[in-house]
Amino acid sequence: MDIDQLKYFQSVAETKSFTEAAARMNLSQPALSRSIQRLEEEFGQPFFERKPRCVELTDAGLLFQRSATQILRIVEDAKAEISDDGETGKIRVGAIPTIAPYFLPDLLRQFSDEFPRSHLIVHENTTDELLKRIKQGEIDLAILAEPITEKYVEVKPLLEEELYLLLPPQHALCEKKQIRLEDVEEESFVMLDEAHCLSENIHSFCRQRSILPVAVERANQLATVQELVSLSHGISMIPAMARRLDRSKRRVYRSFTKPRPSRTLICVTNPYRFQSRLFREFRERLCSYARSFGEG
Repeated sequence: MDIDQLKYFQSVAETKSFTEAAARMNLSQPALSRSIQRLEEEFGQPFFERKPRCVELTDAGLLFQRSATQILRIVEDAKAEISDDGETGKIRVGAIPTIAPYFLPDLLRQFSDEFPRSHLIVHENTTDELLKRIKQGEIDLAILAEPITEKYVEVKPLLEEELYLLLPPQHALCEKKQIRLEDVEEESFVMLDEAHCLSENIHSFCRQRSILPVAVERANQLATVQELVSLSHGISMIPAMARRLDRSKRRVYRSFTKPRPSRTLICVTNPYRFQSRLFREFRERLCSYARSFGEG
């Protein structure tokens, strides 16, 4: 067994396809199949169940995957530690979709200008998926929103931002000087899908005040929520960072009276992984950027 075999195994496990895995690894399919077959023969167990359209991990394959992940992570950390010069390297940054397009671009641009030999890779996904990747070592850092309940990760608060009420311009509440949460109790909401933590942030804030927002439509992106509100499909709540970039006159943003709904952004890392000097520089720049972003 060698490191390349472990990489081939992981690629097949992730893609569930020998064809896709071979293309990803820049290898012919027969060569990849022979490598996996030798690995299975060495352990005396089949790691994959071959099906007509895909392959699935067997019980033995699932057990081996955990070990393979740990071994590859150790090798990767050792390489990073040996070559750590504080200027070169790869940093894999995860962020949820309600943060990534609004918060990351200027941060990534500033860091790349200061560290031109660094390579920043962005992974945009849901909170659950990013936490899973943090623990498995597939990403180095994730920018999420509270709350999270994951154990064995390091959490650092970044900033707290207001959630604004979003209205179509002809809505009666646009003329109201002070808007309380009770004023929207009977309104229909356009919300993100339940997989997005922003929806839970909104529901949690409302539940604490004995109000249950009724979602009549759901979307996958904040931009879609904004457009649906423009078309009078309902109202919504939008983070301050998304409001900043919205120049449309077809939507109206209003603050609630205190206590105002908000969310807290956090930085999540795996304290058990090697952290290069370049990574520590990025995390420091992230915290500083978040402070200035919250004040802007």
